[in-house]
Amino acid sequence: PAVTSRTSSLNLLREVIFQSRNESRILQAVNTLIVNGEIKDPKLSRFASISAITLSKDNAYATLYVSCLMDDGTLEASVKALQSAAGFIQARLANVLKTKNTPKLTFVADTTERDAQRINELLDSIKS
Repeated sequence: PAVTSRTSSLNLLREVIFQSRNESRILQAVNTLIVNGEIKDPKLSRFASISAITLSKDNAYATLYVSCLMDDGTLEASVKALQSAAGFIQARLANVLKTKNTPKLTFVADTTERDAQRINELLDSIKS
């Protein structure tokens, strides 16, 4: 029983490391495509970037969170541009990941930083 528990723990650790490595590689690869201007959509801001990624346990789906230093309209336009280029990005990821399957990509706006700033402003206004 102790050996089985240890083996399952090691297998879980391997899976977590593999998934974390894939998330990092996807994040880096997509940000490189954005920065290098390889995604040829005029609606995609060069100030957009992938801030986080969630990869499903089976590596079949990836949700990529897009942040942008510009206004909300630019962020939404960038998310739509990336979603429209998802097939192209997925094909490029296949070369980077070299896995049997490449995850299906979904892009969503990441407003965490903007929301945190708004909360801080509200808290500051309450203190005054």
